[in-house]
Amino acid sequence: MRTERNLTRLDRVFTRLDREPERPADIDVPKMSRHRLVLFSATLAFYLAIVWAVVITSWLVRLDWQVMFFRPYQQWPEIHAFLDYYVVLGQRGPTAVMVAAWLGWRSWRQHTLRPLLMLGTSLLLLNITVGAAKLGMGRLGPHYATTIGSNEMGLGGDIFPSGHTANAVVTWGILAYLASTPRARRWLSALSAVTSLGVGLTTVYLGTHWLSDVVLGWAAGLLILLALPWSEPLVARAETALFDLRDRWRARRPVPVPVTATPAGLAPAAPVLLKPHAPAQDEAAAARETVAPPRPPRTPVHLAPGPHTARSERTPVTPAGSRRPPHSDRLPRGTAASAARPMSGG
Repeated sequence: MRTERNLTRLDRVFTRLDREPERPADIDVPKMSRHRLVLFSATLAFYLAIVWAVVITSWLVRLDWQVMFFRPYQQWPEIHAFLDYYVVLGQRGPTAVMVAAWLGWRSWRQHTLRPLLMLGTSLLLLNITVGAAKLGMGRLGPHYATTIGSNEMGLGGDIFPSGHTANAVVTWGILAYLASTPRARRWLSALSAVTSLGVGLTTVYLGTHWLSDVVLGWAAGLLILLALPWSEPLVARAETALFDLRDRWRARRPVPVPVTATPAGLAPAAPVLLKPHAPAQDEAAAARETVAPPRPPRTPVHLAPGPHTARSERTPVTPAGSRRPPHSDRLPRGTAASAARPMSGG
């Protein structure tokens, strides 16, 4: 009997990540619905109310001073080392790099630039709105406060609203905004809210922010996330323009010609011209033409004319005479002495 192993949640996550990359046919783009518009209006009213409460030095400012005098970092010193690292989750540089790496992988995987463009848009809005509010209100932080009980506004500070809190809301909240399913969007929204509030309260613990700074920073980041659907048409046009620019750039690039590697010290081989196939008789004629021509005949050796001479006459003679030793007792053939030689009888 064959049994199949039940897939765990982690197995299902990796199975989804290993799917074939494809461009989403129907991306769930959030729209500025009536519900979102109501939330945006309520958050904006809350933002303005916090600013007004600090400007008039209301009970909120007195609460800020009470928390500052309480000095949480002295009440719970054992968690100081941990919170020094936890507050990094609200710093602009590290969080932007981490989230950009994840959204860049999603953009490459799904063949779309929308995740990276939305991250860039949200960070741009964050720098403009929060930066302008910081410089415009000029509030000093707890470590630089001059008068007990005052709101410390307009003194050249840059602490109100909290940039750490607003950055945590936007950076981690953009993951929830770009989630592909409603369930993932709900879980990521809750996670980003808890993380951003934790970062804000950590700055209060460390004494770098007032409590009202954290509340206003949380509202400022939430306003940016709620207003992102208004930038969706501009992001879509920017994505189309970037893809068109990429296609035009690819069309202008020359097509590279493959070059075969040549061993060192050898010249590249000359191109070979191919000839059309010839009939059989043409091939035989070509074969005869390619045979090496016969060697030229040797020049005949002509002997000097004259009668055939005796062997003794052909004996080479040196300038000093014959190489045979002289024999005084021998006579030339055919002479009278040879005829007078006595014959031995038997």
